[in-house]
Amino acid sequence: MRMNAVLSNPKHPEYGQFTVPLPIPHNQYDGIMEALNAMDMGDPLARDCQMDEILGEYPILKRLEGKPVNIDELDYLAKRLDSFCYAQEGAQFQGAAVSYNYSDMTDLINLTFSCQQVTVITDFSDLEQVGRDHYMVLNGGCASKEELDALDGYETALLLIDEGNGVITPYGVVYDNGMRLSQLYDGRHFPQYFYEPPLLTLTVQQTKDAPKTWLYLPAPDLHIKRSLVRAGIVDPADMRLSFQGSEFPDAVDCVLDMESECLEELNKLCQAIQQLSTDEIKKLGAVVEYARPETAAQVRQLAENLEQFDYAPGVQNVEEYGRYMIQKSGRFEYDENLCDYYDYARYGLERMNAEEGQVVKSGYVSYHGVLTLEELMMDDPAEIYQRELDFQMDGMT
Repeated sequence: MRMNAVLSNPKHPEYGQFTVPLPIPHNQYDGIMEALNAMDMGDPLARDCQMDEILGEYPILKRLEGKPVNIDELDYLAKRLDSFCYAQEGAQFQGAAVSYNYSDMTDLINLTFSCQQVTVITDFSDLEQVGRDHYMVLNGGCASKEELDALDGYETALLLIDEGNGVITPYGVVYDNGMRLSQLYDGRHFPQYFYEPPLLTLTVQQTKDAPKTWLYLPAPDLHIKRSLVRAGIVDPADMRLSFQGSEFPDAVDCVLDMESECLEELNKLCQAIQQLSTDEIKKLGAVVEYARPETAAQVRQLAENLEQFDYAPGVQNVEEYGRYMIQKSGRFEYDENLCDYYDYARYGLERMNAEEGQVVKSGYVSYHGVLTLEELMMDDPAEIYQRELDFQMDGMT
């Protein structure tokens, strides 16, 4: 689901209009924010953009036209709506918005987490199905086959309709079932939500007891900076990073220390790993075990120079290494008819003695680069700190 929002600066209509695609694609995020800032709007917190028009699959959002909106709230709402898997959820959201007369952005965002509690009848021709749908709504969207087989859907639908509590809307007849609006969004800190599977999930807080702001990496630089502003981070020294989960190999996770890591370097690491295939990511885990980096910056250097390492997955001894090299490495024309004549152990031992290699948990790793491992992973800590300081302070200005 894609939408387009036509925005303008209400204080400077002479600046014209700017159309933003929603949800905002990652590769366009920084450019869009820069364009909005050039029009003196797009603040991370203020609702300083006027919604002139919105085009898309949710007519209910026409309620926002002519009103001030915040671009990040608008983007988050679009992502939440894009997550709806069924047309029924769209009817629930729009029907509940009409029934409760919601038009404020905070309410609309919270409604995306609550609208699944309401029943919306869009077609009265199949009351058996209406009853089943209503039963599913009352049970949080879950029911066993046995429960549904035993259910009299027709009778359930009649009981619902006879209650007479339905509200007629353009999106169907809405029965609220006592819905309570979620208060997950407080107007500043977006609730946890995975729109796209991240490689690394973090939370950032101003203080230990402050609300959490979720970061999903890799992310556009400006998105991270704006998230820090929303988190209330004024001084980078006050930032408290917490690890929540990752798709990294375990060996990489063990390296990362959130009390000392640089946020910019963590994002760069994710960007580097994002370019790798599944097999290359497994190889990276083995290389990290072998090279023993101590920071995200050093892991990134390894990820960006992965071709300088050889990896034999599953190998744990000299015979297995010799067998891997002769049969699977692709460096030899292996003839299975001569299998009994190969001396795998001898060849494996000779290669291991000639290489700077090591057996790790997942296999055997060797390095054939020109630089030493220390030189390959080298990065100036003072330079990293200054980049982190500049990176975060840029988001405050």
